[in-house]
This record gives sequence, C-alpha cells and structure tokens, in this order.
Amino acid sequence: MKNDIWIDRFLWCAAFLSISSLGNATAEADMVLISDNVILMSSERPASSLPLAVAVEGDRITWVGPHEVAASRIGQETKVLRLGQKALLPGFIDAHGHASYTAAASQLANLASPPVGLVTDIAALQKTLAQYILQNSIPPGDWVVGLGYDDSLIAEKRHPNRDDLDAVSTEHPILLIHVSGHLVATNSKGLARGGINAESLDPPGGIIRRRPGSKEPDGVLEESAAYPIRRYMNDPIKDPLASVREAMMIYAKNGITTVQDGAASAEVVGLLRAAGQAGLINLDVLVYPVGQVSELNVEQSYEFGKYRDRVRVNGVKIMLDGSPQGKTAFMSEPYLEPPAGQASDYRGYPAIPQARVDELISFYLKKEVPIIAHANGDAAADMLINAVQEAGPAYDHRTVMIHAQTVREDQLTIMKRLGMIPSYFAAHSFYWGDWHRDSVFGLKRASRISPTASTVARKMVFTIHNDAPIVPPDVLRLLWATTNRVTRSGKILGIDQRISTYDALLAVTRHAAYQHYEENQKGSIEVGKNADFVVLDRDPLSVAPENLDAIKVDMTISRGSVVFDRQGR
Repeated sequence: MKNDIWIDRFLWCAAFLSISSLGNATAEADMVLISDNVILMSSERPASSLPLAVAVEGDRITWVGPHEVAASRIGQETKVLRLGQKALLPGFIDAHGHASYTAAASQLANLASPPVGLVTDIAALQKTLAQYILQNSIPPGDWVVGLGYDDSLIAEKRHPNRDDLDAVSTEHPILLIHVSGHLVATNSKGLARGGINAESLDPPGGIIRRRPGSKEPDGVLEESAAYPIRRYMNDPIKDPLASVREAMMIYAKNGITTVQDGAASAEVVGLLRAAGQAGLINLDVLVYPVGQVSELNVEQSYEFGKYRDRVRVNGVKIMLDGSPQGKTAFMSEPYLEPPAGQASDYRGYPAIPQARVDELISFYLKKEVPIIAHANGDAAADMLINAVQEAGPAYDHRTVMIHAQTVREDQLTIMKRLGMIPSYFAAHSFYWGDWHRDSVFGLKRASRISPTASTVARKMVFTIHNDAPIVPPDVLRLLWATTNRVTRSGKILGIDQRISTYDALLAVTRHAAYQHYEENQKGSIEVGKNADFVVLDRDPLSVAPENLDAIKVDMTISRGSVVFDRQGR
C-alpha cells in the first residue's frame, strides 16, 4: 500500500511538472492556496494527499501544480493562503437534506436529545416548551412548534401525547415534529385546529393514533395524517429570510458548498428565490419540489435546471414510505417490535400505491426530469425499482433512492444495471443503531442498514447524507459514522459494511456532484471546475477512522469567496 502511495505521488508530481499550467504560465491569480495535503478527489481509485498549489481566478480553478512553480501565479493583488499541514479538499456536497427546514429550525423549539439537544424525558420536553412560550412571548391562540423529539431516546420510550402537551398549554395549539420528520404530536387545541376528532378516518398513507379502546385521537399523527397540522409549521417564524441566511452559515461551518432542499413546496421555492435575490445565499442551493401531489410543469413553473442567484431547481422529490426509526417505513418483513396497537405482522405501509408510483416515475422520466425518491424500507425500494424498470428510461436518468436504509443485495444488483444511485442516510448507524438493533429490525437486519460496503464492492456510484436538520449537517461526523458504524452505546453495527475514508469522501464530493449532474463543475479539484473548497485542520487520509469526527473545518470557500473562516481571518 505504501508503495502505491509513493507511486501516486511520483506520477502526480511528474505530470504537474510537465504541464505545470494550463493556459498562460504567468497569469496572476485572484487567490492561490498552498497546502502540503491536497486531496484532489479526481479519481475513483484510492489516492493520497499531495503537496500542491491551486490558483483561482474569479469563481474557477485555473491551475493546479507543485509548490515550486506557484510563484508565477502570485501578483501584488493575489490573496495567498498558506495552509501548511492543513488539508485542502473540494467543497462538501449535501447529497440530501432540507435547507428550508434547517432554516426554520433556528427559530423553533429544539426538542432533540443529546448530543444534539437536552431533552431526556417527557418532563424535560414539557419544560423546554414552556420556556420557549415564555421567552418568545407567544400569545394565546398562536401556534407553538418544536422539532426533533425522539421517542427512542427519551426515558419513557414513547411519543408525547395530547395529555402531555395539554399539561404545557391548553390555550396554545402545539405542534411537535418527530426527529424523523414523519410523525407529529399535538395537543387537544391542535387537533381541533386541524379538524381531527373521533369521527376522522385514517387517510391513505397515514394513521391517526387513538387512545386505547377508543376512537378518540391520542395526539400522535403518522405520515399523511399529519398534513392538516403540519401546514402550520412555519407560523411562528418571524423572519424567514433571516432564517435562510442563518442556515447558510450552518452549512458553511460544516464545509458544505452545495446545499440541497430535498422536498420543497412552491412556497419554499419562492422563499429561496427571494433570499437569493436579496443576496442572503452564498452557497449553491439545489431544490427538489415535491412531485407527487400533482405532476409539475417544472420547466416553466420553476425555471428548471438554471441557477439564478445561487438557487437552482434540479428535479423532483417523490415520497414512497416513511421512517424506520418511526416504524412507518414499508418493509418486506415485519418489524421486530411493532408500534403500539399494531399486529405482530406489521410491516409499515407505502405512502402511495404502486400504480401511482409507476405513473409518476414514467411521467418524469419521459420529460427527462431528475428524480429523487424517498424509500427507506426494502418494500418501498421494490416499488421504485419496479417503476424504473417498467418505464425503461433510455437516457442517463440517475434516479436516486433517498435513504435506501434497508436495500437488499438483490436490489443493489438491479439498481446498478438500471443506473440508479443509492443515497444512504449513513448517520443512522450512530444516531439510531441501538434502536434499530433492539426494537426496529433485530441484529441481522440492523447490521445491514446503509450497506455501503456492498455498494462499493459493486463499483456503484453512491452518496451519503445527514438529512439535515433531522441530524445536524456535520459532514465529519457523517464520515466517522460511515467508516466506523459505531452506535451511541459504543457497539459496532455491521462491521462488514464499513468502508475506507477515501470511499466515504467520494460520497460527499465526486459522487455527490455526479448525482446532481454537476460532475463537470464540482466534486474534485481540477482546472475549470468551481473554486469550491473546504480546509480541514488535519488530513483525513492520515487520521485513523475512529478520529475523523475530531477533525475541524477551518475554512470554507464557495465559488472563490471565503464564506467561513474559523480563525476569523
């Protein structure tokens, strides 16, 4: 292995010395970055970091070469960043997340459990909500919205119900969104606002949970049953544009230069456009409107495929099922422990029927509109695979299976043949690995969640993501989770699905660019590509995988502009 590394170094240095510049050898750059540890990510094969200099003019990389010849690129006005041992990589790319949801989270009650928040039991949740009402002077009748509660981590191991929330307030309607984003809890006033009562029927693709032995709603609503309540989520947000600006800083602090909003409404598209026009967006934002309510005329309605003020509508999102940690994902085999009130053969359920999936996939593939499709359970994965096969796309469609938590070996084989891309919610192994093992799936199935090693073995393009704000957009923790697969309790979950650091880095750079049809502009440090970089305080290829989460983002550069500097330079 060491010999391979030195061969790589020799070949790179020889190449750069022979073609030390592409274009004018004496052209002065706007910026030159010099590092002893540049990770180009220009190859699929494992590579080492190299001592290189990178020149930037405007928003593009114009030259990459050895330190010794960098002086010809440096003029009086050139900004020179001498990084020493710090590592220079292409900017991280958010393969799946929710930029607008992340923005909203900054102004709503944080109900997450450690290490993200402080809620450890129902009493702590109630206290947090009461303090939020008081601190924000929320008048009676106005909505109180909280995000991120997790029934798998609070002491009671259950969802808060209407009685728990009535104890906080009977004068405010309360809306709590589960950490998965697929269930909500509300109080009696919230149920009344949503028109949900004992006479309400479960809608297609959703469940109204009931009090034991009664038809009376208990306040917990699954999937589509939550829609009458979820529409109030943004009511408490006082300054939407400011929330978008705050979200951009959160992403930039984590080294992310391309952000995704992976389930946007028409209102969200409008908000992001307005934020871009106001100059509040300094990263690239790729938006995927929800495409299953009605077929979207994306070309006309959303200026499909064009960046305007750093925002581009890049395709559509289709929802096929729910969440494994919320036990609403559609599985081919029963859950280990079914939710309260469900039979032992409970397997979750689809969001929409197969016929509708076939209709939507065929419609968008014929229009050559990129598709990202949420499919957590392997039965939902079957629905997507069947629909793509049935449509028989004749172009480079790159249909993405978002989350793909429980995708099977046979499904991966078919997906490779069809040109599909799995995008794994690989942070699950840490955040909910214990829950998956002990309550959701059992050890055998839980050990195969996010089967990255199986994907690498097939030489497939794949990506990994945090699904922010479901968990924070911490790319280094994501890399750590993917390479180590260690749970909260310190147990390894699926040692045979671990992958190398380099393969994990591919999933947040080169492969993520390919997923978004931006491989010619992003994902590697090469002449002609966007000047998108992340500077890390250590070389991730030289750090033991178990220490990847200790690496710090030192600087983030988007299109040639510094958008985050930990040192405040």
